[in-house]
Amino acid sequence: MGKTQGLGLALLRILLGVFFIFEAVAKVGWLTNPDLLGATLNEWHSMATDWNRGYLEQVCLPYVSLHARIVPLAELATGLALITGVFTRVAAGMALLMLLNFHWASGIILTYGYLTNGYGLPVLGGLLALAVGGTALPLSLRR
Repeated sequence: MGKTQGLGLALLRILLGVFFIFEAVAKVGWLTNPDLLGATLNEWHSMATDWNRGYLEQVCLPYVSLHARIVPLAELATGLALITGVFTRVAAGMALLMLLNFHWASGIILTYGYLTNGYGLPVLGGLLALAVGGTALPLSLRR
C-alpha cells in the first residue's frame, strides 16, 4: 500500500473512531435507563414491516436491557480502537455488524432513505474498507 493510501485510510479510521465515541456518549443514559432504548425499539416496531418485525420481536425487544448496556460500551470500545489503531480490522468488522443490526431493526436498510443517509452507506463503506485494509496503517499504536 502506498504512503498516501495508508494515510487516507488512517484518517478515515480516526474520524470514524471519533464518530463512534460521540455515538457512545449520546447513548450513555441507556446504561442506567434501558427504557430509553426500549422506547426507540417500540417506535420502530410500530412502523415495522414483515421483514424486520420478527427481528425486533425475537432479538431486540426481549433483550432490551442487555442491548442497552452492550451497545454504548461496544461503540466506545470501537471508537477507542479506531482512534488508536489497535485491532482496527476486528473493531471495524464488529462495528459493521453492530451497525447492520441497528439498520435492520430500524427498517431503514434497503430503502431510498438509507442510500441518502450519512449513517448508511458512507459509514458502512468506511468500516468495510477498514475491515479489509486496515492493517499496519500510519498513526497507529499497533502496526
